[in-house]
Amino acid sequence: MNEELQTRRVAVTFVGPPPVRQIARASGVSEVVVDGRQVRCLVIGSIQPFLEALHGYEVIGLTSSQPRANADEWGEPSHGEGLLDERGGG
Repeated sequence: MNEELQTRRVAVTFVGPPPVRQIARASGVSEVVVDGRQVRCLVIGSIQPFLEALHGYEVIGLTSSQPRANADEWGEPSHGEGLLDERGGG
């Protein structure tokens, strides 16, 4: 059986402040970027540790996609919006 680790770009939006520390510490999570109530990150391998980091926080949006070549880091055409790399800005 092929045990290749899957890589996903994940974006999640919360009702209130996101649990940035829990997300950043979850196994397989890297490249964490915070933009107000939204957190974007890269998840390699099982997504379960990432989902466990969300426990107890109200999520109002979640997207997951595979990174694509010739696109911005979120797999979408670049549209000029800046991302904040702040802890909690909003």
